[in-house]
Amino acid sequence: MIPDLPFDAESILATLRPWVECESPTHDAAAVNRMMGLAARDLAVAGAAVETIPGRMGLSDCVRARFPHRHRDQPGILVLGHLDTVHPVGTLASLPWRIAGNRAYGPGILDMKGGNVIALAAIRALAAAGIETPLPVTFLFTGDEEVGSPSTRDLIEAEAARHAFVLVPEPGQADNGVVTGRYAIARFDLEAVGRPSHAGASPHEGRSAIRAMARMILAIDGLSDADCTFSTGIVSGGQWVNCVPTLCRGQALSMAKRQADLDRGVERMLALSGEQDGVRISVSRGVTRPVWEPDAGCMALYDQARTLSEALGQPLPHRSAGGGSDGNFTGASGIPTLDGLGPLGQGYHTLDEHVLIETLPQRARLFAALLADLGAAGRS
Repeated sequence: MIPDLPFDAESILATLRPWVECESPTHDAAAVNRMMGLAARDLAVAGAAVETIPGRMGLSDCVRARFPHRHRDQPGILVLGHLDTVHPVGTLASLPWRIAGNRAYGPGILDMKGGNVIALAAIRALAAAGIETPLPVTFLFTGDEEVGSPSTRDLIEAEAARHAFVLVPEPGQADNGVVTGRYAIARFDLEAVGRPSHAGASPHEGRSAIRAMARMILAIDGLSDADCTFSTGIVSGGQWVNCVPTLCRGQALSMAKRQADLDRGVERMLALSGEQDGVRISVSRGVTRPVWEPDAGCMALYDQARTLSEALGQPLPHRSAGGGSDGNFTGASGIPTLDGLGPLGQGYHTLDEHVLIETLPQRARLFAALLADLGAAGRS
C-alpha cells in the first residue's frame, strides 16, 4: 500500500534554495565542505545520526547519515548523491536562484541538489507520518562526482556493499523516465612537449606544443563512432606570446555503450603517444567509470518502482544513459541500483540549469513509496 503523504512544491523549494545558493564547485574543497555542513544539519534535524568522513586528494569531505531503525545493522537502502557542481563560485551572479513560471533556476539545482532534497523530503514525510521503512536507510553524499569520483570510489563501493539496494536521485529522464544502466566513461591526460625559441626572431627553430596539441585534438575527434565517442574539454599551454610554446596539456573524455567498445577506445587513445615533428606526445589514462549494464536484480528493482509509479498515476520508462554517475560503480558491482530518480528539468552544466517545479513533489512521492515498499515482503 502506498502511504498517503502530503508533498508540496513550496516546502521542497524552501529547503532547496539554500542548498542551491551554497555554491559548491568540485575543486573548491572549502566551498563543497560548506555545502556538506548545510546538508549534514538538515539530515540531523530530520533525525539521522550524521558523520563527516574526511576528504583526500585535496577534495572535500563526505557526509554519511544513518536514520534510526530497529534493524539498523542489516543490509538496507543506500541513497547515493553528490553535492559538488561544475559551476564556479560566483555563478549565482549570472544564474541566480529564481522562479519563472513552472521552472526553478540555479547552479546545481538539477545536477543534483534537487534530487538530494527530494530524497530528504521523502524520508522526512515518512517520519512525520510515523511510518517506519521496512529496511534501514543511509544517505551518502560525496563531493567529487563531477570529476569522476577519484577520491570516493572506494568509499562508495564499500558502503554500497553493505546495502541491499542503491537509489540515486540524479536528474530524471524525459517522459518521467529513470536510469537502469550507464555507459562507460574514461578520462585521459594529454601532454605535448616541444622545443622553445623566440617567436619573432627565430620561430623556425622551435617546435610548438600548442600546434601539436591542436592537431591531436582533431585526431581525437576523428576517433568517434556510433559506439564510442571522444572529446577534448580542457587545454592549456604556453607562457609568453613571444615564445614558441614548449608545453601544452589537456584532458579528454571517451564514452562507450559497452565495455569492449571502451577498451578499444582506450587502446586507440593510448596509441596517439609518440613523437611528431620534434614534439613529444603522451596520453595517459585517468579516472574510469565502468559500464553498468542492468542485471536481473536491477530490473526487479525497476519493476517494483514502475508498479509504484503507475499506481501514483505516472508512467516510469527506463533506459541506459550516457553521462556517468556514481551508479556506474554500484550497478557494475551487481548491487540492485536505480538511478535518475531526481526531478526533471534541462540545462544542467549550463547557465540555463533548471528543474520543472511540478516534478519535485511527484518524484518525492515516488521516492517515499520506494523507501516504504522495498523489503516489505517478509519483514515483520
